[in-house]
Order: sequence, then C-alpha cells, then structure tokens
Amino acid sequence: MKFTIYGSGCAKCKQLSDNAEQAARSRGIDFEVEKITDTNAIIDAGILRTPALAIDGEVMLEGKVATTDEIDQLLS
Repeated sequence: MKFTIYGSGCAKCKQLSDNAEQAARSRGIDFEVEKITDTNAIIDAGILRTPALAIDGEVMLEGKVATTDEIDQLLS
C-alpha cells in the first residue's frame, strides 16, 4: 500500500503522515510513504487544500489532519 502526503511539510503534514503510518501498522499492512511538497505537483494532482492524503493513488482526504481512527476506517 502506498500513502502519498501532499503539503508543504509543515507540522500538520507530518501529523497526517504519522497517523497514516500508525493506522497501517495497527492493521499489519505493508506500506510506503511518499511526501509531495512541490506546489506544482500538488496542483497537478488536483489538490485544492493541504494537507491531503492519497491511498494507492486515490485522494481520500483534503484540508484536514485525519486521526488514526479516521484513516483506519478508510483502510477497512
């Protein structure tokens, strides 16, 4: 599974990444994390608000830091 975190690299982006990793670990899922900080790449992905989370290429969340439980629900 691949998580892509879109954002500037701020504290909210880091928290979203940490929450995604924790949710995957709790389910025993193998994963990798890619962090996209380039503004043009974020725009090209269609992201309007950051931080954003994509799972396996599909944007699941924009403009908020999802909790570990919220990300766990997306994984189920």
